[in-house]
Amino acid sequence: MITLNLLHPSQSTPVQSWTFDLEPVIKIGRSKENDVVVLSSVVSRKHIELVHNGSEWEIVSLGSNGTYVNDRPVKKIKVNDGMIVRLGNSGPKIQIQLEVGDPDKVSKKSESKRSTGKDSESSKDKMTYLTIPPE
Repeated sequence: MITLNLLHPSQSTPVQSWTFDLEPVIKIGRSKENDVVVLSSVVSRKHIELVHNGSEWEIVSLGSNGTYVNDRPVKKIKVNDGMIVRLGNSGPKIQIQLEVGDPDKVSKKSESKRSTGKDSESSKDKMTYLTIPPE
């Protein structure tokens, strides 16, 4: 299980959360085809992918505006629990939380959650749209 927390620009507190179970790839960007849609002028249409490689997660940067961890640009990096990723040089920040164990026994803390594909929801119901003003 992986939880993504969109952080408030000035207070670093979560303003939106998404939890994913059993997803091999989580796509984040401005395009409506992403799993997490963030509408910000510095976020690329296809900005990053979080890829589950068996026992660990990896961030792959796809956007032209860059992806930053600890104020350093990254193209590909292993995910650590609690790490914060910035989309673009001055864009929104997302904190990543990893939870291990049986997904049925872990409490659901998210405000918005993507289906594992077993339900027959429309893809529009699976996404959250969030507009982020530039800082």
